[in-house]
Amino acid sequence: MTWYRKMGKIPRKRHTVFRKEDHSLFNEQVMGTKGFSGIQSILYHHNPPTQFYKSNLIGDCGVKYEEQGTLRPRHFYTNKGNKERSDAVMGREYILGNEDLLIGVVNPAENMDYFYRNGNGDELLFVHYGSGKVETTFGTLQYKPGDYIVIPIGTIYRIVPDKGESKFLVIETNSWIITPKRYRNEFGQLLEHSPFCERDIKGPEKLVTYNEKGEFEVRTKSGNYLHSHYYAHHPFDVIGWDGYLFPWIFNISDFEPITGRIHMPPPIHQTFEGYNFIVCSFVPRLYDYHPEAIPAPYFHSNVDSDEVLYYVEGNFMSRKGINEESITLHPAGIPHGPHPGKIEESIGKKETLELAVMIDTFRPLKVVKKANQMMEDESYQYSWIEKNKF
Repeated sequence: MTWYRKMGKIPRKRHTVFRKEDHSLFNEQVMGTKGFSGIQSILYHHNPPTQFYKSNLIGDCGVKYEEQGTLRPRHFYTNKGNKERSDAVMGREYILGNEDLLIGVVNPAENMDYFYRNGNGDELLFVHYGSGKVETTFGTLQYKPGDYIVIPIGTIYRIVPDKGESKFLVIETNSWIITPKRYRNEFGQLLEHSPFCERDIKGPEKLVTYNEKGEFEVRTKSGNYLHSHYYAHHPFDVIGWDGYLFPWIFNISDFEPITGRIHMPPPIHQTFEGYNFIVCSFVPRLYDYHPEAIPAPYFHSNVDSDEVLYYVEGNFMSRKGINEESITLHPAGIPHGPHPGKIEESIGKKETLELAVMIDTFRPLKVVKKANQMMEDESYQYSWIEKNKF
């Protein structure tokens, strides 16, 4: 995302002498994407970020997928998962995945007593409910319901939830999370017809520098393995930074829906994209206003993508029997569309108050074995059959 930020103290020129009060040098770190040709930020640490004194392999954190079964629509009740209290990383329950991303949920109930970084790709956390803060190397971000939290690859962070229940939709990628290309000009600025702009984006609010000694564990995910690195200094020892790479938040309530006289296709809802997938926001909006418009979507075939929906709140206009916190998967290869009666029911309606997050992937998704055992609604595939027809 091409949006420049600066926090704390930095030298006037990059990679020039920048000394502490004791006349020793601050430790300059470049964090960037695509080698040195993507976006980057430069951070200034009290201590070298390379200076861990112990490392451990925690273990295999790869997911196990179910055996290939019948091609069919799937429905998962994510509120029927593991009820044990855990934190925002170790408590994640993965439901779907492929070579490009993992999709899951987490109910963070405890503070992380360690720090974490994902070395595989960016993370996108959607806050369904709950509030708290994300502490990072770049500073602290406060989160609330409806926030999309974008955490760049390699960012060290920990999540501190407030008291009360919380739930996130989790998307872990093997690439970068960016805004849709068609909504940006050649300089990276969001255009006037974009459904959101830079004013809606929130970066770190406060840079807190910890220059303390002790034992600090940073857990690092790399490939399908989780590792521990122990430092004798606090990892949030940054005195200042600047650049274009940093964690940020966009709230779904700031997504301004695009409407038209007749049905508008799903790309108008696009909010983010990554390698081989996109993320869309379905928000309260006016329906199509042609006098003979059918607001409910077509029956349609996913010719080259799988479609995932996470249902946040409201009565989703084209579905029956779906709860808040449900996830549905409509795979490529077979058509899908509104449930019986939903097309006729939509005619003449003026608006919808639904709220949902959609993920379209351009490689097939696989179902995590644990999810199909704990959460699946097996009857969903037959829910398009009208009563008394068979």
